[in-house]
Amino acid sequence: MGLGLVCLSGCSTVQTAFHGSAQDRPEVPDRAHMIAEQDLDDILLKKPSRNARYLTKKKASLVSLRPPVRSGDHSVATTETEIPVFSTQKVQSVSHEAKPLVTDTKQKTATLMIDGKAYRVQLLEEATEAEPNSTITTASANVPPAPAVLPISEFDQSELSQSPIPAEDSLRLNLPTALSMIGGEHPAVGLAQWKVQEAYARLDQANVLWLPSIQPGFSFDRHDGNLQPSDGSIVDVNRNSFQYGLGAGATGAGTTPVPGIVAQFHMADAIFQPEIAEKTAWAQSHAVDGVLNEQLFKVADAYLELLEAEQDIRILEETRKHTAGLAKLTHDFAATGQGLQADADRMKTELALDENRVVSGRERVEIASARLSEALSVDSGQRIVPLDVTVVPLDLVSPDLDKGTLISTGLASRPELKEAQTLVAVACEQYKRQRYAPFIPSVLLGFSNGGFGGGLSDSLNNVGERYDFDAIVTWEIRNLGFGEGAARRETQAQIEQARFQQIKVLDQVAREISEAHAQVVHRAQNIRITKAGIKSAEESYERNLGRIRDGQGLPIEVLQSVRALEAAQRAYLTAVIQYNQAQFRLQWALGWPVFAPEASAEDELSIR
Repeated sequence: MGLGLVCLSGCSTVQTAFHGSAQDRPEVPDRAHMIAEQDLDDILLKKPSRNARYLTKKKASLVSLRPPVRSGDHSVATTETEIPVFSTQKVQSVSHEAKPLVTDTKQKTATLMIDGKAYRVQLLEEATEAEPNSTITTASANVPPAPAVLPISEFDQSELSQSPIPAEDSLRLNLPTALSMIGGEHPAVGLAQWKVQEAYARLDQANVLWLPSIQPGFSFDRHDGNLQPSDGSIVDVNRNSFQYGLGAGATGAGTTPVPGIVAQFHMADAIFQPEIAEKTAWAQSHAVDGVLNEQLFKVADAYLELLEAEQDIRILEETRKHTAGLAKLTHDFAATGQGLQADADRMKTELALDENRVVSGRERVEIASARLSEALSVDSGQRIVPLDVTVVPLDLVSPDLDKGTLISTGLASRPELKEAQTLVAVACEQYKRQRYAPFIPSVLLGFSNGGFGGGLSDSLNNVGERYDFDAIVTWEIRNLGFGEGAARRETQAQIEQARFQQIKVLDQVAREISEAHAQVVHRAQNIRITKAGIKSAEESYERNLGRIRDGQGLPIEVLQSVRALEAAQRAYLTAVIQYNQAQFRLQWALGWPVFAPEASAEDELSIR
């Protein structure tokens, strides 16, 4: 059985539902019994719920502002005044010290006198649950109904309680799926991979410098006018020449100017260019690994940013709901003279500010989704929705590892450093090529075979087979040797540049590892500190809520505790996200090695 309480003396306040023994109620001020327990328990958190998941055998959870569902024994009768309901939990009572209750067993009703006001109590069945915003059945037709309460804000309450629902065409993925989408189809990685293909194509070209080229052709030449033969005389000649087969361009005495099979190269290139091209291809291969690692880090960072925005807006939306409930209660207190209108006006302002923060939070979600779309190279018009229900600390690299060990691992694993080392080798090979070039000849080998004929005037006679073979070897000392010295100095300068670039990369890798390690260590401490802050904020909230239940304060006094709890939860969220970002940064700085960190009780970071 439950008790429904009805005001019989014309009071216009929100009536109180209660159950239990009246003798157990402590004495409270007059305004306490006017507070509907439905309002306090639904609007103000009693204790946050916990969302938990397991990751790498470590349990962690994120603070949620969602009120827990509690069981109750009695139904609640409410007035016609609409009170925003933010949960479906059953309601417990606010304590009262009431006068003896005179019951009427026949009518199942009773009259209760509290502070000079008469209340009729009706017994209700336990199985009956009052619908939200239900109407009280009054005991007398002469009892005036409670006045309607004016809106506390210009915002639509139904709109305030709604969260943006992901569109059907949204892209839902988690972090491992996002990382797996980075491959050869990604523009950054694909561009780097095609540069490798270009480098290996140049290596193939360098390896075949020894091989001749085939030049089949056809040529026809006609000459009308003077010529000078080898005896020095001038003769007037009208003739034509015709050639076909391997080679072309023969017009008379002498070899075929365009051999049919020709090999022409500098032997220094044939010796050193394959080594140069091969090491350049190696450098490009390491560059691909560097681009892939960097893109993985960018995707992880963008995903964590989106996840933080999604979780942050959930906190803001819950806080807005709590503020809306407090604003409603504060307005009711002001309307009945139990509170100040200034407090009601302040709560309207706080509600407007909360709504503004929610809108800004949604903007941040959209921007983070667009940035992740760019990092993944997917359609930016398709919103990305993370599948992670919460955020947890990720231990990719143990903070307990020695910094020197981590730097050694990074120097051995970073592809950027391997690329820099290979480029030093490329510069050395180029220097060797310039150093030995004056002592190594250039080679021209030519062979022609085909038909050749010609004659005077317009006749073509004596067409027959013709064979030509040419072999030319020459040495070149460029610009009287000054060009050779300049070329050697140029390549030597390139070696020194590559070495200093390698040192720069060494320092950069060491700095990135040290920086990321420091972030991991100190941000792990931030997680522990902010988690303790949440506990303190919850205790402060519980104490303030208890004061309100005992009638020792106004609902607006709980606002500071709600704000403090929200700040603590957002601080913890930021700490966890930044810790995970530091973990991915350290993993990238190390060259993405595979670690298997041991789980420890200290490393298990969870929210209570």
